[in-house]
Amino acid sequence: MTPPRTAPAVLIAPDKFKGSLSAAEVTTALTHGIHRAAPHTAVLSCPIADGGDGTVDAALAAGSTAHSITVTGPTGEARRSRYALAGDVAVVELAETVGLAALPGGALAPHTASTRGLGELIAAAVAGGARTVVVGLGGSSSTDAGAGLLQGLGARLLTTRGEEIAPGTEGLAELASADLAPALEALDGATLIAANDVTNPLLGPDGAAAVYGPQKGLGPGEVAQVDALLSRAAGILDPSGALPGREGAGAAGGTGFALFLLGAQQRSGADAVLELAGFDALLARAELVITGEGKLDEQTLQGKGPAEVARRARAAGLPVVAVAGALALDPAALTEAGIEHAFDLTSRAGCVEEAICRAQDLLVEVGQDLAAQLLDTSRG
Repeated sequence: MTPPRTAPAVLIAPDKFKGSLSAAEVTTALTHGIHRAAPHTAVLSCPIADGGDGTVDAALAAGSTAHSITVTGPTGEARRSRYALAGDVAVVELAETVGLAALPGGALAPHTASTRGLGELIAAAVAGGARTVVVGLGGSSSTDAGAGLLQGLGARLLTTRGEEIAPGTEGLAELASADLAPALEALDGATLIAANDVTNPLLGPDGAAAVYGPQKGLGPGEVAQVDALLSRAAGILDPSGALPGREGAGAAGGTGFALFLLGAQQRSGADAVLELAGFDALLARAELVITGEGKLDEQTLQGKGPAEVARRARAAGLPVVAVAGALALDPAALTEAGIEHAFDLTSRAGCVEEAICRAQDLLVEVGQDLAAQLLDTSRG
């Protein structure tokens, strides 16, 4: 008698479904669905992120330990924030600490929001034993060229009166001198990794103010003014003029520029998180990969987490299935990305609102459907 064939090992590696479920919750729901239909299927879990919100959660899901401290929030309020630590590698996240999601009441503060709390968090991680700090840069609320981050690490950014500059772009207008030595001392030789997929420079039509300022509340007439402030500040912070034009300097309202001042290396956010999560080792054990995020669209293909998962899986010769809250890619684009099948929750729910409200249950249904297909395949 021929023994029954076993279902393949499935690697589930999604990003968050923004506004609905975290990446870990997406993974759990899909796993429940698969096990309902195929209880003996081996499931490997790898929640991911691409440097934005969810980056610390992805590191924690991979086994890092959470550490929580009180830092300065984006508009000056006290805020609890976390860093993840595994050995001597820490992961910090701008979005959770001083990002749009951290703004009190969601009220935009384009001229006063600061990255100071992120600098304080990095300092705490280094003091806690980190020798490498991966800084996820997505979802920022400010356009302060990372001046607040530098201040949070101890840098002296002063006005002509010898006073510390105020937060945000208002402070940049008064910047007269800068001493970065205390910030470098606080890092104590630790290596910084700027984890993001932004290639924008700090200044100009493709710079931080022009491209990202409006989503942080800058009006059409304010973009040029803020760009001029960034240019003036950059001249003081980097007299050589070498860094403002560097790819990634415009990330997170110019926070990339500040990190470059501190000697940071830049890496793709998705690539850095997948490495931290041990994705390649899990991939070697899998026969099928499931990825996804809240919306699969053209932005997904620009180096975001699911696209990198699909790229690596395809290189390993493995089939990839994508699951999304909403699907805005045609079959040809999916195939080009290495995705063989895609499921979306909106078509199941009938509308976006219902898909968001019922995301967990719908993902369980998708998991069941996937398992049924796998079982059919294994019997073929």
